[in-house]
Amino acid sequence: MPQTLTEKIFSSHCERKVYAGDFILADLDLVMAHDTTCAWALEPFYQISDRVFDPKKIFIPFDHAFPSPSVAMSKLQHQIRKFADEQGIPVVYDGVCHQVMSERLINPGNLILGADSHSPTGGGLGALTIGVGSTDAAIAMATGKSWFRVPQTIRVEITGDLPKGCYSKDVVLTVAKEIGSNGANYRVIEYTGPTVCSFNVPSRLTLTNMSAEMGAKAAIVAPDNNTKLYLKENDRLIEFDEITSDPEAHFEKELRFDISNLKPMIACPPDIDNDVPVDQVEPEKILVDQVFIGSCTNCRIEDLEVVYKMWKGKRVKEGLRAIITPASRRVYMQAIKRGYVEEFVNFGAVVSSPGCGPCLGRSGGVLYDEEVCVSTSNRNFEGRMGSPKARIFLASPATAAASALTGIITDPRSFVD
Repeated sequence: MPQTLTEKIFSSHCERKVYAGDFILADLDLVMAHDTTCAWALEPFYQISDRVFDPKKIFIPFDHAFPSPSVAMSKLQHQIRKFADEQGIPVVYDGVCHQVMSERLINPGNLILGADSHSPTGGGLGALTIGVGSTDAAIAMATGKSWFRVPQTIRVEITGDLPKGCYSKDVVLTVAKEIGSNGANYRVIEYTGPTVCSFNVPSRLTLTNMSAEMGAKAAIVAPDNNTKLYLKENDRLIEFDEITSDPEAHFEKELRFDISNLKPMIACPPDIDNDVPVDQVEPEKILVDQVFIGSCTNCRIEDLEVVYKMWKGKRVKEGLRAIITPASRRVYMQAIKRGYVEEFVNFGAVVSSPGCGPCLGRSGGVLYDEEVCVSTSNRNFEGRMGSPKARIFLASPATAAASALTGIITDPRSFVD
């Protein structure tokens, strides 16, 4: 019986052929818990075991509140460091968990649990990376296994060439508008089609990352030559099978999008599926208080290159706060070597250390009442970045950069080459 890519990966981790709807116990390649969720996992972990199943298969990054913004957070991080030292697990301080994992750890065909809701990001490398709560992560750290009900798959085929000023963020916002904020609950979204095949891995990671906002359990792109290129660029030379869904595999739903006439998109608060073309919002002349270019969605070196070209030799609109948070230490170093960081500082932006702080309103850019932020991140619900009275508009790095130049929400097409 033909299988989807998702069913094939699950099958390879439980040594039998499985299909959507089957309940399984599967072996895991990696378990991740960060500086918030790992703290919550400690009590249930010690109720199960006193040793992790394999220290080399546990990843503990500090990213959500690092450097620590409070004594309370420092206490939690102290507890995690103590646990990590006891178990022989290094704590990593190199940026947003999903980006660092993509650079260093995730391989095509892997089955990975992450105690973070945006864990589906790693599917851009052809792996199943699934978000869970801290209790499930604790069980996984102790046993190296987890149970699943194999999800149904929604196939999303994308065709057409990206128009000027449009990027993968605009594509996935278009998909989110169609599927809705809960239309993929406990499903896997498989992205395919000529456009996706042409995307590099960073662009694919944006697609899979935002799939969590549609309720997806995971999202995936079949690994191919672009995957090999990304691994090589990150000093990882590994062999893998280019597995794909079988031609006759069953999908719960199949959606097709022709992006040939796509416009830059923006998700208006308070929902990620409240998406409209930016040129419909621009005439409203909505004043912007803060532009945030960061998060696990859009602050890779490719994103910073777009911003650099738009900001070079210019200045931020007076009174507007522009914040850039590179996704990882590696991205930060690349941006320094290319001269991007110096240009961003000259532009008037604040370039902060890699991490998640501004995205979840914990530190480094917390919004006040009635403030407007154009963000390259993935969530815009009330209170996400601070005050519940603030308004967050989600967009591509190009739209965010254009808005920082003008001080209002702005279509980027007149600013890009």
